[in-house]
Amino acid sequence: MASADTSPPRANRGIVILLASAPRLSLWAMLGAGALALGATSRFAENHALMINASPSLPYWAIWLDRSGTPMRGDLIVFAPPKSDLVTRHFGTRPQPFGKRVLGVAGDRVTEKDREFFVNGKPVALAKVTSRLGEPLALGPTGTIPKDCYFVGTEHKDGFDSRYAAIGWICRPRVLGVGRAVL
Repeated sequence: MASADTSPPRANRGIVILLASAPRLSLWAMLGAGALALGATSRFAENHALMINASPSLPYWAIWLDRSGTPMRGDLIVFAPPKSDLVTRHFGTRPQPFGKRVLGVAGDRVTEKDREFFVNGKPVALAKVTSRLGEPLALGPTGTIPKDCYFVGTEHKDGFDSRYAAIGWICRPRVLGVGRAVL
């Protein structure tokens, strides 16, 4: 007795092969999409972060950071504080990043009179005479803010910012990104 040919007709064999390989194609498509999503997530994570604020100088405790943003007047920025003896004594040898508002940008004129700081003639901050540990606080820079630098501050009376020499101008290499308060 002759065996019956169970293979599909010659004209339909291509469809059967395609259907048989559909799960493999789906798997490869999912792997490719996953790789693209992982790459996009990685790039997103390189440019963004959620920062927790432990300082009372800003009224927010959570800040969404965009590392690719360019700071503008009024923006909240996060930066690495400059190294100084005063910063070390108050914040340790590895201080956490600082978050402050941009009060002045490159080309703005900063002046000081009786420990009050002005940006383009507008009062922005009053400098204390001593730190919370009783150390004298030298006044920060005045004059025209240099290119790629910022005068940063906070409304908090104890904010440690550009009104003091230990912080001074915050220039682009120190800026970690532009923040947005989320909580």
